[in-house]
This record gives sequence, C-alpha cells and structure tokens, in this order.
Amino acid sequence: MRAAGAEWLPGNMGKAGAFAIHLLTASGAGLAVAAALGAARGDWRFVFACLGVALLVDAIDGPLARRFDIANRIPWFDGAALDFVVDYSTYVFVPALVLASSPLLSGPFDLIAGVVVAVVGALYFADRRMKTLDNAFRGFPAVWNGLIFVLIVINLPEWATLAIIALCATLTFAPIEFVHPVRVVALRPLTLAVTAAWSVLAIVALIENLDPGSAVKLALGLMTLYLSGIGVVLQLWRRRAVVVPEDRERT
Repeated sequence: MRAAGAEWLPGNMGKAGAFAIHLLTASGAGLAVAAALGAARGDWRFVFACLGVALLVDAIDGPLARRFDIANRIPWFDGAALDFVVDYSTYVFVPALVLASSPLLSGPFDLIAGVVVAVVGALYFADRRMKTLDNAFRGFPAVWNGLIFVLIVINLPEWATLAIIALCATLTFAPIEFVHPVRVVALRPLTLAVTAAWSVLAIVALIENLDPGSAVKLALGLMTLYLSGIGVVLQLWRRRAVVVPEDRERT
C-alpha cells in the first residue's frame, strides 16, 4: 500500500514534474536570446554571465533527467533533441555572434571567424561519433563559449587569436580526444579540481569586467591548456599501454 503523501516523493514524480526538467533545459534557449541581445549592445560581461548560467543549467539538467527517468515519464518528448538545440545556441551560435561583433577581431576576419564557428559547430553536433567509448569527445567539442571567453579575457594579438580559432575549427574533425570533466574516469579528481578552479577564476574575470589581473589571466590560460590537452595525453598513454606488451612478446 502506498504511504500517504508518497505521490510527492521525487521517485514518484509525475508528468508535470518531469516536464519541469524539460523546461529547465529549454531555459537555456532564453538565456541564449538574452546573451544575443547583450552582444547587440556590446555588453560582453552580460553575454558571458548568461552563457555561464546556461552552462550551469546544462550541467544539472542531464543528471536530473536520468535520475527521474523522464524519458519514460514523457516518452513522446525528445529531451536529447531539445538539449542539442539549446547547446548549439549557447555553445556555438552566440559565441559565433560574439566573434562577429566584438572587438576581438577586426574586419573582415570577425565575420569570417563567426561564420566558420557557426558552420563547423553545426557539423559537429550532427556527428554521431562525437563520443568515444571512454566518454571523451572525439575532436574539439564545440565549447566555443569557453574558448572565446578566455580569448577575450587574455586578449592575445589578433594573429594569435585567429590561429587558435583556426586550429580548434580544424581539430573539430580530427581523431583526437578531449576530456569530459565529469564522465572521463582517468585523472577525474584532478580534472574536476581544475574545472572548479577555472570556474572560480571565470567568475572573478566577470566581476572584473573581463579584465582581471595578470595572475588570473595566466591561471585561466594554463588551466584551459590542461583541459584542452589532457585528453590527447590520456589517448597517447592508452595506446602506449596497448602497444608495449605486444612489443615485449615479440622480444
């Protein structure tokens, strides 16, 4: 017999509660619109504040959806499709708009870079091979929101900014791995710690109107390099672990 009030327990969430999680995911689209309007006004701190909140929403809506099994509670609603639409808006489209309209690049490179990011990001989201068996990303995982945020904060020379954007656009289609900070098991405690520290410094940079001190800029740059490169290191290490025993057997 069901205990009194059991219908209010999370495990017995009804369709309205399940749909609230979809609504949480969809709120990212509203944040994307707000960020786009901020870009039109040239308010870059507001833009990245909106994208930061959208990133937080993206971090919690998936675990909530799995925890409460909303795919079976509302089987006619495609949460994965909703998530892809919102993620493209916040990870790719708005950052492309920032590239095309911010002072980060001069014309015509600003428009060209924005178009390239929008196109390669769309292609990446359609690639069914984007996830590896180890839950890493295959190719640059279209985190243009984070990359362009760091580029604006660090404020490199234009040629360096263009080179980094071109490199990441090319790596979108490369068979190299980038870690998912939560789902990749190898070095996960370290990666999570770096991700948390990066997030704190990003908040500091927002408070400082995207122009923090040199120490914050250096730390953000180094942490971004770690998060960008550790996947390749783990990939090479895994290949070495497979090859070395075979070589020993031959000798």
